[in-house]
Amino acid sequence: MNYAKEAYKVSLCTSVVNAVLAAFKMAAGILGGSSALISDAVDSACDVFSSLIVMIGVKFASKSPDEDHPYGHERFECISSIVLALIIGATGLGVGWSAVGKILSGGDLQAPAAIALVAAAVSILAKEWMFRFTRRAAKRIQSDSLMANALNYRSDVFSSCGVLVGVAGAQLGFPVLDAVASLIICVLILKSALEILLDALSKMLDSSIDGETLEQMRDLVTAQPGVLALDDLKTRQFGSRYYVDVEIACDGDLTLRDAHAIAVQVHDAIEKQFPGTKHCLVHVNPFGEDHSH
Repeated sequence: MNYAKEAYKVSLCTSVVNAVLAAFKMAAGILGGSSALISDAVDSACDVFSSLIVMIGVKFASKSPDEDHPYGHERFECISSIVLALIIGATGLGVGWSAVGKILSGGDLQAPAAIALVAAAVSILAKEWMFRFTRRAAKRIQSDSLMANALNYRSDVFSSCGVLVGVAGAQLGFPVLDAVASLIICVLILKSALEILLDALSKMLDSSIDGETLEQMRDLVTAQPGVLALDDLKTRQFGSRYYVDVEIACDGDLTLRDAHAIAVQVHDAIEKQFPGTKHCLVHVNPFGEDHSH
């Protein structure tokens, strides 16, 4: 399906760019003597594996409903996002451990060569392009794991900026700044991992959609002809999409056929105006009666 093909195309493209970028930064970091650039290269190498995780998650999430999973498989995207966050977090801890060791040792700290500065600048441009490219695709196909990867690339932009500042500072006579830049990269990577993890867990726990969208949905329902009141409106996120349960009140003297027609009208309006809706269920109550359970 188009959803999976789009995600595969984006992930494959960014994987190739990340692989080339990781090799370039690793070589420049070794030749230029920059621990911060080597740490950044490790992060880019990790991003190649992250893209693979996204591709696997999308493959399972795009499967059609079956007998064992009648509601579909969208939550596989949440699972892949959680795995992605854990991998990113582990990478960040590794980078931080190495940086702290070098700072505490205080020995063998030398200013990196100019090639490290060039590599850091190239990394900033490449990561910013990957962020915009991936985010655009994630919004277009409404993919959580792809958006998580985009946020990771945005974090990488700031990481590479830290490398640039650290290398430049080291060349100006403060070699410890190169190791400090690695520590900053660690913090940014861990922050990105935490944000991705919390977002994925929120969607796994059937959290409601955002308040603004919920208010727009209420206004849409109450504006439908024949709807005298909105008794209840509940939503729950299911991967990148969400379920909607609506209780409306209509004239109690309507025929079953007429009440059903109003319910269908509300259902269709919601699914049309809010394409993120996976399924909408509309229940009709007679107006003016107590429907508490």
